[in-house]
Amino acid sequence: MINRGKTSTRKRTAVAIVALGLVAGACSSSSGDGAETVESETVPTAPAGDDELAPDATEAPDDSAAPGDDEVDVVQSEGGRLAAVKDAGVIKCGSNDALPGFGVIDSAGDYSGFDIDFCRVVAAGILGDADAVEYVPLTADARFPALQSGEVDLIIRNTTWTASRDGGQGGNFLFTTFYDGQGVMVPESSGITDLEGLNNATICVLSGTTTELNLSSVFTARGIAFNPSVYDDNTTLQPAYEQGQCEAWTADASALASGKSAIEGNGGETQFIIPEVISKEPLGPVVADGDIEWAQAVEWPVMATVQAWEFGLDSSNIASYDGDDPSILTFLGQGDDVASGLGLPTDFAVQVVSQVGNYQEIYAEHIEPIGLALEGSPNNLWTEGGLMYVPPFR
Repeated sequence: MINRGKTSTRKRTAVAIVALGLVAGACSSSSGDGAETVESETVPTAPAGDDELAPDATEAPDDSAAPGDDEVDVVQSEGGRLAAVKDAGVIKCGSNDALPGFGVIDSAGDYSGFDIDFCRVVAAGILGDADAVEYVPLTADARFPALQSGEVDLIIRNTTWTASRDGGQGGNFLFTTFYDGQGVMVPESSGITDLEGLNNATICVLSGTTTELNLSSVFTARGIAFNPSVYDDNTTLQPAYEQGQCEAWTADASALASGKSAIEGNGGETQFIIPEVISKEPLGPVVADGDIEWAQAVEWPVMATVQAWEFGLDSSNIASYDGDDPSILTFLGQGDDVASGLGLPTDFAVQVVSQVGNYQEIYAEHIEPIGLALEGSPNNLWTEGGLMYVPPFR
Protein backbone atom coordinates (compact mmCIF):
# COMPACT_ATOMS: atom_id res chain seq x y z
CA MET A 1 0.00 0.00 0.00
CA ILE A 2 1.43 3.39 -0.93
CA ASN A 3 2.29 5.85 1.82
CA ARG A 4 2.25 9.18 0.02
CA GLY A 5 0.54 11.75 2.25
CA LYS A 6 -1.76 9.26 4.00
CA THR A 7 -5.36 10.04 4.85
CA SER A 8 -7.67 7.26 6.03
CA THR A 9 -11.01 7.10 4.24
CA ARG A 10 -12.35 5.31 7.33
CA LYS A 11 -11.99 8.54 9.26
CA ARG A 12 -13.82 10.52 6.59
CA THR A 13 -16.56 7.86 6.45
CA ALA A 14 -17.02 8.08 10.23
CA VAL A 15 -17.42 11.86 10.01
CA ALA A 16 -20.00 11.43 7.26
CA ILE A 17 -21.96 8.93 9.36
CA VAL A 18 -21.99 11.29 12.37
CA ALA A 19 -23.24 14.11 10.14
CA LEU A 20 -26.01 11.92 8.75
CA GLY A 21 -27.01 10.98 12.28
CA LEU A 22 -27.32 14.64 13.30
CA VAL A 23 -29.49 15.35 10.26
CA ALA A 24 -31.67 12.32 11.00
CA GLY A 25 -32.13 13.41 14.63
CA ALA A 26 -33.28 16.84 13.55
CA CYS A 27 -35.96 15.51 11.18
CA SER A 28 -39.25 14.30 12.66
CA SER A 29 -39.82 12.13 9.58
CA SER A 30 -36.60 10.13 10.06
CA SER A 31 -37.00 6.38 9.66
CA GLY A 32 -34.45 5.64 12.36
CA ASP A 33 -32.52 3.20 10.19
CA GLY A 34 -28.89 2.71 11.15
CA ALA A 35 -26.02 3.63 8.87
CA GLU A 36 -24.90 1.03 6.35
CA THR A 37 -21.70 -0.89 6.80
CA VAL A 38 -20.21 -2.68 3.79
CA GLU A 39 -18.26 -5.82 4.59
CA SER A 40 -14.87 -6.21 3.02
CA GLU A 41 -14.47 -8.44 -0.02
CA THR A 42 -12.44 -11.57 0.21
CA VAL A 43 -10.60 -11.76 -3.08
CA PRO A 44 -9.75 -15.24 -4.35
CA THR A 45 -6.28 -15.99 -5.59
CA ALA A 46 -7.35 -19.03 -7.59
CA PRO A 47 -6.70 -19.06 -11.35
CA ALA A 48 -8.13 -15.89 -12.81
CA GLY A 49 -10.44 -17.75 -15.15
CA ASP A 50 -12.03 -19.44 -12.13
CA ASP A 51 -12.49 -16.25 -10.15
CA GLU A 52 -15.82 -16.10 -8.35
CA LEU A 53 -17.82 -12.91 -8.16
CA ALA A 54 -17.33 -11.04 -4.91
CA PRO A 55 -20.03 -11.71 -2.29
CA ASP A 56 -22.88 -9.22 -2.10
CA ALA A 57 -22.39 -6.35 0.32
CA THR A 58 -24.63 -6.67 3.40
CA GLU A 59 -26.47 -3.99 5.32
CA ALA A 60 -26.20 -3.69 9.09
CA PRO A 61 -26.37 -0.98 11.76
CA ASP A 62 -23.07 0.82 12.16
CA ASP A 63 -22.42 -0.83 15.53
CA SER A 64 -23.21 -4.37 14.41
CA ALA A 65 -19.71 -5.45 13.39
CA ALA A 66 -18.14 -7.88 15.80
CA PRO A 67 -14.62 -7.00 17.06
CA GLY A 68 -13.07 -9.76 14.98
CA ASP A 69 -14.85 -8.95 11.71
CA ASP A 70 -12.70 -8.05 8.72
CA GLU A 71 -12.65 -4.41 7.65
CA VAL A 72 -11.15 -2.69 4.64
CA ASP A 73 -9.04 0.32 5.61
CA VAL A 74 -8.33 2.15 2.38
CA VAL A 75 -5.37 4.47 2.82
CA GLN A 76 -4.55 6.95 0.10
CA SER A 77 -3.11 10.40 -0.29
CA GLU A 78 -5.29 13.47 -0.02
CA GLY A 79 -6.67 13.89 -3.52
CA GLY A 80 -6.41 10.22 -4.49
CA ARG A 81 -3.81 8.26 -6.39
CA LEU A 82 -3.31 10.89 -9.06
CA ALA A 83 -2.15 13.37 -6.44
CA ALA A 84 0.02 10.67 -4.85
CA VAL A 85 1.69 9.84 -8.15
CA LYS A 86 2.32 13.48 -8.97
CA ASP A 87 3.79 14.01 -5.51
CA ALA A 88 6.04 10.95 -5.86
CA GLY A 89 7.07 11.85 -9.40
CA VAL A 90 7.01 8.22 -10.50
CA ILE A 91 4.46 5.62 -11.59
CA LYS A 92 4.65 2.07 -10.25
CA CYS A 93 3.59 -0.12 -13.16
CA GLY A 94 2.89 -3.83 -12.69
CA SER A 95 4.51 -5.44 -15.71
CA ASN A 96 5.81 -8.57 -17.38
CA ASP A 97 9.51 -9.29 -17.65
CA ALA A 98 9.50 -12.55 -19.59
CA LEU A 99 7.21 -12.12 -22.60
CA PRO A 100 9.09 -11.03 -25.74
CA GLY A 101 7.25 -8.35 -27.66
CA PHE A 102 5.25 -7.26 -24.61
CA GLY A 103 7.53 -7.08 -21.60
CA VAL A 104 11.11 -8.26 -21.12
CA ILE A 105 14.13 -7.20 -19.10
CA ASP A 106 17.65 -7.39 -20.51
CA SER A 107 20.99 -8.12 -18.83
CA ALA A 108 21.44 -4.42 -18.10
CA GLY A 109 18.12 -4.30 -16.23
CA ASP A 110 16.32 -2.32 -18.93
CA TYR A 111 12.68 -3.09 -19.75
CA SER A 112 11.18 -3.03 -23.23
CA GLY A 113 8.05 -4.16 -25.03
CA PHE A 114 4.55 -3.14 -26.11
CA ASP A 115 3.11 -3.13 -22.58
CA ILE A 116 6.24 -1.48 -21.22
CA ASP A 117 5.77 1.35 -23.71
CA PHE A 118 2.22 1.89 -22.48
CA CYS A 119 3.56 2.22 -18.93
CA ARG A 120 5.80 4.92 -20.40
CA VAL A 121 2.83 6.49 -22.19
CA VAL A 122 1.04 6.94 -18.87
CA ALA A 123 4.13 8.46 -17.25
CA ALA A 124 4.64 10.86 -20.18
CA GLY A 125 1.00 11.94 -20.12
CA ILE A 126 0.72 12.49 -16.38
CA LEU A 127 4.26 13.45 -15.35
CA GLY A 128 5.70 14.69 -18.64
CA ASP A 129 8.50 12.12 -18.41
CA ALA A 130 8.19 8.72 -20.08
CA ASP A 131 11.09 7.42 -18.00
CA ALA A 132 9.42 8.20 -14.66
CA VAL A 133 8.34 4.57 -14.25
CA GLU A 134 9.20 1.98 -11.62
CA TYR A 135 8.51 -1.43 -13.16
CA VAL A 136 7.23 -4.10 -10.80
CA PRO A 137 7.36 -7.53 -12.50
CA LEU A 138 4.37 -9.63 -11.50
CA THR A 139 3.30 -13.21 -12.16
CA ALA A 140 -0.29 -13.75 -13.26
CA ASP A 141 -1.23 -14.94 -9.78
CA ALA A 142 0.30 -11.91 -8.07
CA ARG A 143 -0.99 -9.09 -10.25
CA PHE A 144 -4.41 -8.44 -8.72
CA PRO A 145 -3.26 -8.71 -5.08
CA ALA A 146 -0.51 -6.20 -5.94
CA LEU A 147 -3.10 -3.83 -7.40
CA GLN A 148 -5.50 -4.24 -4.48
CA SER A 149 -2.79 -3.64 -1.87
CA GLY A 150 -1.48 -0.51 -3.58
CA GLU A 151 1.91 -2.07 -4.30
CA VAL A 152 1.44 -0.86 -7.89
CA ASP A 153 -0.47 2.10 -9.31
CA LEU A 154 -1.70 0.13 -12.31
CA ILE A 155 -1.19 -3.12 -14.22
CA ILE A 156 -0.16 -3.24 -17.86
CA ARG A 157 0.90 -6.85 -18.51
CA ASN A 158 -1.30 -8.79 -20.96
CA THR A 159 -4.29 -8.96 -18.61
CA THR A 160 -7.63 -10.05 -20.07
CA TRP A 161 -10.80 -8.11 -19.28
CA THR A 162 -13.49 -10.51 -18.05
CA ALA A 163 -16.75 -10.17 -16.14
CA SER A 164 -15.51 -12.07 -13.08
CA ARG A 165 -12.36 -9.96 -12.86
CA ASP A 166 -14.29 -6.74 -13.37
CA GLY A 167 -16.74 -7.72 -10.65
CA GLY A 168 -14.60 -9.66 -8.20
CA GLN A 169 -10.97 -8.54 -8.38
CA GLY A 170 -11.29 -4.89 -7.43
CA GLY A 171 -9.97 -3.83 -10.82
CA ASN A 172 -11.19 -1.16 -13.23
CA PHE A 173 -10.37 -2.22 -16.81
CA LEU A 174 -9.62 0.63 -19.18
CA PHE A 175 -9.16 1.06 -22.94
CA THR A 176 -8.22 -2.17 -24.71
CA THR A 177 -4.74 -1.78 -26.18
CA PHE A 178 -4.53 -5.23 -27.77
CA TYR A 179 -7.27 -7.53 -29.06
CA ASP A 180 -6.07 -11.10 -28.72
CA GLY A 181 -7.42 -14.65 -28.65
CA GLN A 182 -6.25 -17.94 -27.20
CA GLY A 183 -4.50 -20.46 -29.40
CA VAL A 184 -2.51 -23.68 -29.19
CA MET A 185 0.99 -24.37 -30.49
CA VAL A 186 2.69 -27.70 -31.23
CA PRO A 187 5.99 -28.73 -32.80
CA GLU A 188 5.44 -28.87 -36.56
CA SER A 189 6.91 -32.38 -36.61
CA SER A 190 3.97 -33.63 -34.51
CA GLY A 191 1.72 -33.44 -37.55
CA ILE A 192 -1.14 -32.11 -35.37
CA THR A 193 -3.21 -29.54 -37.24
CA ASP A 194 -6.41 -29.20 -35.19
CA LEU A 195 -7.63 -29.39 -31.60
CA GLU A 196 -9.02 -32.91 -31.98
CA GLY A 197 -5.49 -34.09 -32.68
CA LEU A 198 -4.60 -33.17 -29.09
CA ASN A 199 -6.76 -35.90 -27.51
CA ASN A 200 -5.01 -37.16 -24.34
CA ALA A 201 -2.14 -34.70 -24.85
CA THR A 202 -0.31 -32.95 -22.02
CA ILE A 203 -0.69 -29.21 -22.51
CA CYS A 204 1.45 -26.48 -20.95
CA VAL A 205 -0.52 -23.56 -19.48
CA LEU A 206 0.18 -20.65 -17.12
CA SER A 207 -1.50 -20.56 -13.72
CA GLY A 208 -3.61 -17.60 -12.67
CA THR A 209 -4.83 -16.93 -16.21
CA THR A 210 -8.08 -17.09 -18.15
CA THR A 211 -6.25 -19.60 -20.35
CA GLU A 212 -6.81 -22.38 -17.83
CA LEU A 213 -10.58 -21.94 -17.80
CA ASN A 214 -10.79 -21.59 -21.59
CA LEU A 215 -8.75 -24.75 -22.07
CA SER A 216 -11.00 -26.74 -19.77
CA SER A 217 -14.24 -25.30 -21.15
CA VAL A 218 -13.48 -25.79 -24.84
CA PHE A 219 -11.86 -29.22 -24.58
CA THR A 220 -14.54 -30.55 -22.23
CA ALA A 221 -17.31 -29.28 -24.52
CA ARG A 222 -15.71 -31.08 -27.45
CA GLY A 223 -14.99 -34.26 -25.56
CA ILE A 224 -11.21 -33.90 -25.98
CA ALA A 225 -9.32 -35.43 -23.08
CA PHE A 226 -6.19 -33.56 -21.97
CA ASN A 227 -3.70 -33.29 -19.12
CA PRO A 228 -2.82 -29.74 -18.02
CA SER A 229 0.74 -29.02 -16.93
CA VAL A 230 0.70 -25.73 -15.01
CA TYR A 231 3.56 -23.23 -14.65
CA ASP A 232 3.97 -19.90 -12.87
CA ASP A 233 5.58 -18.03 -15.76
CA ASN A 234 7.05 -18.42 -19.23
CA THR A 235 10.61 -18.72 -17.97
CA THR A 236 9.71 -22.18 -16.64
CA LEU A 237 6.98 -23.08 -19.13
CA GLN A 238 8.94 -22.58 -22.36
CA PRO A 239 11.91 -24.80 -21.40
CA ALA A 240 9.51 -27.53 -20.28
CA TYR A 241 7.72 -27.33 -23.61
CA GLU A 242 10.95 -27.39 -25.61
CA GLN A 243 12.14 -30.42 -23.62
CA GLY A 244 9.00 -32.34 -24.55
CA GLN A 245 7.39 -32.32 -21.12
CA CYS A 246 4.25 -30.98 -22.84
CA GLU A 247 3.01 -31.92 -26.27
CA ALA A 248 1.34 -28.54 -26.76
CA TRP A 249 1.42 -25.03 -25.38
CA THR A 250 -1.72 -22.92 -25.00
CA ALA A 251 -1.73 -19.16 -24.42
CA ASP A 252 -2.85 -15.94 -26.04
CA ALA A 253 -1.99 -16.04 -29.74
CA SER A 254 0.38 -13.12 -29.19
CA ALA A 255 2.26 -15.05 -26.49
CA LEU A 256 2.49 -18.10 -28.77
CA ALA A 257 3.85 -15.92 -31.58
CA SER A 258 6.42 -14.60 -29.13
CA GLY A 259 7.37 -18.13 -28.05
CA LYS A 260 7.54 -19.39 -31.62
CA SER A 261 9.84 -16.52 -32.59
CA ALA A 262 12.11 -17.16 -29.60
CA ILE A 263 12.32 -20.92 -30.09
CA GLU A 264 12.99 -20.82 -33.83
CA GLY A 265 15.29 -17.80 -33.47
CA ASN A 266 17.49 -19.80 -31.12
CA GLY A 267 17.72 -22.73 -33.54
CA GLY A 268 14.95 -24.78 -31.97
CA GLU A 269 12.36 -26.92 -33.71
CA THR A 270 9.92 -25.34 -36.14
CA GLN A 271 6.59 -24.62 -34.46
CA PHE A 272 3.01 -24.71 -35.73
CA ILE A 273 0.20 -22.57 -34.27
CA ILE A 274 -3.15 -24.28 -34.83
CA PRO A 275 -5.29 -21.79 -36.79
CA GLU A 276 -8.39 -22.03 -34.59
CA VAL A 277 -8.75 -19.29 -31.97
CA ILE A 278 -10.75 -20.49 -28.96
CA SER A 279 -11.47 -17.29 -27.00
CA LYS A 280 -11.64 -13.50 -26.92
CA GLU A 281 -8.83 -11.85 -24.97
CA PRO A 282 -9.07 -8.04 -24.78
CA LEU A 283 -5.91 -6.80 -23.07
CA GLY A 284 -5.22 -3.40 -21.56
CA PRO A 285 -4.41 -1.32 -18.46
CA VAL A 286 -6.11 -2.01 -15.14
CA VAL A 287 -6.36 0.33 -12.16
CA ALA A 288 -7.95 -0.24 -8.76
CA ASP A 289 -11.68 0.35 -8.40
CA GLY A 290 -12.97 3.45 -6.67
CA ASP A 291 -10.79 6.24 -8.07
CA ILE A 292 -12.33 7.64 -11.24
CA GLU A 293 -9.94 10.59 -11.38
CA TRP A 294 -6.95 8.24 -11.56
CA ALA A 295 -8.66 6.02 -14.12
CA GLN A 296 -9.30 8.99 -16.42
CA ALA A 297 -5.75 10.26 -16.05
CA VAL A 298 -4.44 6.84 -17.14
CA GLU A 299 -6.92 6.20 -19.93
CA TRP A 300 -6.69 9.42 -21.96
CA PRO A 301 -2.91 9.34 -22.53
CA VAL A 302 -3.29 5.71 -23.67
CA MET A 303 -6.06 6.69 -26.08
CA ALA A 304 -3.99 9.64 -27.32
CA THR A 305 -1.67 7.17 -29.08
CA VAL A 306 -4.58 6.01 -31.24
CA GLN A 307 -5.93 9.49 -31.92
CA ALA A 308 -2.50 10.72 -32.98
CA TRP A 309 -2.29 7.81 -35.41
CA GLU A 310 -5.69 8.71 -36.84
CA PHE A 311 -4.59 12.34 -37.25
CA GLY A 312 -1.40 11.27 -39.02
CA LEU A 313 0.75 12.52 -36.15
CA ASP A 314 3.74 10.56 -34.91
CA SER A 315 6.88 11.06 -32.83
CA SER A 316 8.62 12.85 -35.70
CA ASN A 317 6.03 15.51 -36.45
CA ILE A 318 3.63 16.05 -33.55
CA ALA A 319 5.72 18.76 -31.89
CA SER A 320 6.14 20.68 -35.17
CA TYR A 321 2.53 20.68 -36.38
CA ASP A 322 1.76 24.08 -37.91
CA GLY A 323 -1.64 23.45 -39.50
CA ASP A 324 -4.95 25.03 -38.60
CA ASP A 325 -7.24 22.00 -38.10
CA PRO A 326 -9.27 22.93 -34.97
CA SER A 327 -9.59 19.29 -33.88
CA ILE A 328 -5.85 18.73 -34.06
CA LEU A 329 -5.11 22.01 -32.30
CA THR A 330 -7.39 21.01 -29.44
CA PHE A 331 -5.71 17.60 -29.30
CA LEU A 332 -2.32 19.31 -29.06
CA GLY A 333 -3.46 21.62 -26.28
CA GLN A 334 -3.54 24.72 -28.46
CA GLY A 335 -7.31 25.05 -28.69
CA ASP A 336 -10.10 24.37 -26.20
CA ASP A 337 -8.79 23.08 -22.87
CA VAL A 338 -9.80 19.43 -22.50
CA ALA A 339 -6.91 18.38 -20.27
CA SER A 340 -7.47 20.26 -17.02
CA GLY A 341 -10.69 18.43 -16.24
CA LEU A 342 -8.78 15.17 -16.58
CA GLY A 343 -6.02 16.23 -14.20
CA LEU A 344 -3.51 16.26 -17.07
CA PRO A 345 -1.11 18.86 -18.48
CA THR A 346 -2.46 20.85 -21.43
CA ASP A 347 0.08 19.28 -23.80
CA PHE A 348 -0.18 15.72 -22.50
CA ALA A 349 -0.83 14.24 -25.96
CA VAL A 350 2.27 15.94 -27.36
CA GLN A 351 4.39 14.56 -24.51
CA VAL A 352 3.03 11.05 -25.01
CA VAL A 353 3.58 10.82 -28.75
CA SER A 354 6.83 12.76 -28.97
CA GLN A 355 8.43 10.68 -26.20
CA VAL A 356 6.97 7.23 -26.90
CA GLY A 357 5.17 7.25 -30.27
CA ASN A 358 1.69 6.75 -31.62
CA TYR A 359 -0.04 3.35 -31.48
CA GLN A 360 1.18 2.29 -34.92
CA GLU A 361 4.79 3.11 -34.02
CA ILE A 362 4.59 1.18 -30.75
CA TYR A 363 3.01 -1.83 -32.47
CA ALA A 364 5.54 -1.81 -35.33
CA GLU A 365 8.48 -1.68 -32.94
CA HIS A 366 7.45 -4.50 -30.63
CA ILE A 367 4.69 -6.69 -32.09
CA GLU A 368 5.47 -7.01 -35.79
CA PRO A 369 8.96 -8.45 -35.05
CA ILE A 370 7.33 -11.45 -33.35
CA GLY A 371 5.31 -12.17 -36.47
CA LEU A 372 1.98 -10.42 -35.88
CA ALA A 373 1.21 -7.96 -38.68
CA LEU A 374 -0.94 -4.94 -37.95
CA GLU A 375 -2.62 -5.01 -41.36
CA GLY A 376 -5.70 -7.20 -41.32
CA SER A 377 -5.70 -7.55 -37.53
CA PRO A 378 -8.37 -6.25 -35.11
CA ASN A 379 -5.67 -3.95 -33.73
CA ASN A 380 -5.68 -1.86 -36.89
CA LEU A 381 -7.32 1.57 -36.96
CA TRP A 382 -11.12 1.57 -37.32
CA THR A 383 -10.84 3.34 -40.66
CA GLU A 384 -8.77 0.38 -41.90
CA GLY A 385 -11.18 -2.33 -40.74
CA GLY A 386 -9.77 -2.74 -37.23
CA LEU A 387 -11.18 -2.05 -33.76
CA MET A 388 -8.96 0.84 -32.69
CA TYR A 389 -11.46 3.65 -32.12
CA VAL A 390 -11.37 6.30 -29.40
CA PRO A 391 -13.77 9.01 -28.17
CA PRO A 392 -13.29 12.56 -29.53
CA PHE A 393 -10.66 14.76 -27.91
CA ARG A 394 -12.91 17.82 -27.56
